[in-house]
Order: sequence, then structure tokens, then C-alpha cells
Amino acid sequence: MATIWEYLRGERNLPDMMGNVGKVTLTKSRPQHSITTGGPTTGTLYVNLHWTARLVSGSQGALRRKLLQPRLLRPAQTETTQGGSENVDLDLACMYELTDGTRGVVQPLGKFFGDLQHPPYIKLSGDDQYGAPSGETMYINLEKKDQFKRLLIFVYIYDGTPAFDQTHAQIQIVPPSGPRLEINLDERAAAARSCAVVLIENKDGELMVRREVRYVHGFQSDLDRLYGFGMEWQRGYKEE
Repeated sequence: MATIWEYLRGERNLPDMMGNVGKVTLTKSRPQHSITTGGPTTGTLYVNLHWTARLVSGSQGALRRKLLQPRLLRPAQTETTQGGSENVDLDLACMYELTDGTRGVVQPLGKFFGDLQHPPYIKLSGDDQYGAPSGETMYINLEKKDQFKRLLIFVYIYDGTPAFDQTHAQIQIVPPSGPRLEINLDERAAAARSCAVVLIENKDGELMVRREVRYVHGFQSDLDRLYGFGMEWQRGYKEE
């Protein structure tokens, strides 16, 4: 049986997976798409992040790590060989606001992996630190879509180069039926360490996806201020 991983890696065609047909690439000129109008009202929405490491020289990698270490997050150790791949640790995350006013975050940092059957009805598959083919996947329970007010899907660079355009990162949003959505994070954004990718809003029972792709130099607290979630943040670290 085909798995979601085979589909996301491109080993299966869309008709093989969940009845999907075609794809929609969200761009500046075409930023919005409904994932529930005439479509699924139950099942699971998949949000996948995958990326690849870039090639750098050892001296270049060391210089970037020295000058551009994140202030709020302690970077993990990376090893770079001359002309080799520098490990880039991207994290997929989601700030959420439920209709009852509950606000929070699902993210690898702090191991806030969420829950699919209980609030926030969002669950993260785990923390991929090396850009594996399957990447990181978030599951959103569409049976609880009426509980969602807004979801901000974002990506931050925990460690490695801050150049999103050189990580070949892509977000895919896969509903139970209808086309998958693709958003490429390939814009030049010097020193940006976070990117608000898409905003999913509940508008009269319809879940609308809107491309954001807004880069910021900071981290979660900076994105929070930008979108007004109003949460309190503190420093966090991944275990070595």
C-alpha cells in the first residue's frame, strides 16, 4: 500500500494517494486556496516540510556559524568538510488560535509535538535534523476544523546558514482530496532565520489557505508580534 512518505518523496503519483489530483503552487499572484469548499470535511490534512543541505567550503561554514548564531536558540554542533555538505536544521512549526481563545504552538523545540485527538488537534511527526527525504510532517485533524480560528504554519532555522534560498526548502499541504498545495521558500532573505509560510483561517466554516512567505531575522516571538498571537516566550534549547 502506498504511504504518505512515498507520495511526498515523489515515488507515487497523485492519483495513487488519497484521491488527489494535480497540484496548486501558491505564489504572490495566486496566494489563496480553499481546502474545504466542496472538499473534505473529515480526515487529516498533511503539511510537509522537506529541504536539502547546500554545499559550502569548510571556512565559509565556520564563518557563518561564528557570525550568525541565533541568540534565542543554542545551535547544535555541525561538522563541515572542505567542499562538503553543511547540515542545516530546519524546523516545521505552527502557532494556533482556537475558537475558544486557546493559543499555543506546535514545534520540535521544547518537544511541543501536539495531539491529534485532543486540543490543539495538530500533531508533529517528530524532529528531522538532517533533511531526510520524508522531512517533517504535521497532521491537522479536519474533523475538528470548526475548532480552528487560525493556524500560522512557519519554519525556522535552528542551526546552519540563514539563507533560505540555498536550502531548497518546500512546504506541501496535502488534503484528503483535491490538489496538493506547494509553497517554495526560495527567495533571497539575507540573515532571515524564520519564515511565516501560510496562514490558514476559518472563514464561516471554510478553511482558507493564504500564502504569506514573510521572512524575519528573529524567531517565534518576532513572528508572534507580527501576527498578534500575544503569547509569552522564553529561551529554549534542543538536547544535545
